[in-house]
Amino acid sequence: MAVRQPPTIRKRRLGAELRRLREAAGMSAPRAAELLGTDRTTISNIESGRFGLREERLRRLAAVYECDDPALIDALATVVGGRRTGWWEEYRGKIPSDFLDVSEIEHHAVRLRTVQTSLLPGLFHTEDHARALFDLVIPRLPRLEVELRVAHRMDRQRVLVGERSIPYVGVVHESALRMRFGTRDAVRQQLKHLLEMSDRDNVDLSVIPFAAGGYPLVGDSVLYAEDVHPRLDTVHVDAPLGAVFIDSPTQLANFRRRLDAVHRMALTPERSRDLILAITREL
Repeated sequence: MAVRQPPTIRKRRLGAELRRLREAAGMSAPRAAELLGTDRTTISNIESGRFGLREERLRRLAAVYECDDPALIDALATVVGGRRTGWWEEYRGKIPSDFLDVSEIEHHAVRLRTVQTSLLPGLFHTEDHARALFDLVIPRLPRLEVELRVAHRMDRQRVLVGERSIPYVGVVHESALRMRFGTRDAVRQQLKHLLEMSDRDNVDLSVIPFAAGGYPLVGDSVLYAEDVHPRLDTVHVDAPLGAVFIDSPTQLANFRRRLDAVHRMALTPERSRDLILAITREL
């Protein structure tokens, strides 16, 4: 018997939204199951992401829950009807599943926003920079896993430079620019690559200088992935014990406000490029 894979973040996200719709309708899981002609366990499995469902059943659920947002229903239908696998699946079982979840939300996003304090955004890493980072993991990773993580990180970057080239708005702190990983030449090449990426039409990269002082989200590493409908947005926060994914409407709104505040405190993209260039010349 094939081992059932844990639900992907996309499936969990779909299930969470269906649960919210049911709860907003004031309906219990048994009642929803009765109206849908199924059992309570099926509803539970759908809401946890363990069971998939077809578009026809999704729209029936939306009707049962009296959802009056056609755009949201269509967005959920897109999740149901989308590809079942993505390029990241080739890494499943080889690197942490959190890495694959990040790839999945980035792939389906229509815009990405990030704030980084001590590390540069992964979507801008060079191979040498990523390798130097993964070599610092304790306990030390086997060489094969390090190379798999590096390859995965490089593959992630296709969302910015591939056919889609989705919009990206990022803010990094000056400390991330000055943190050195690897050789001096590797650091120099990383900063040059950052400058090249920041010059892309779809990339808006700003820097918060030391002189700006404190700011919201200081110390955090945050990725905000905007979906085709704001109800399906997802926040990824790096945490010491693993990735945290946030999707509650209230918390999403709070993160949007914090990201806006951080962006207002940052230098303009032009002045940010000047600072990056100045730091590069110091090497």
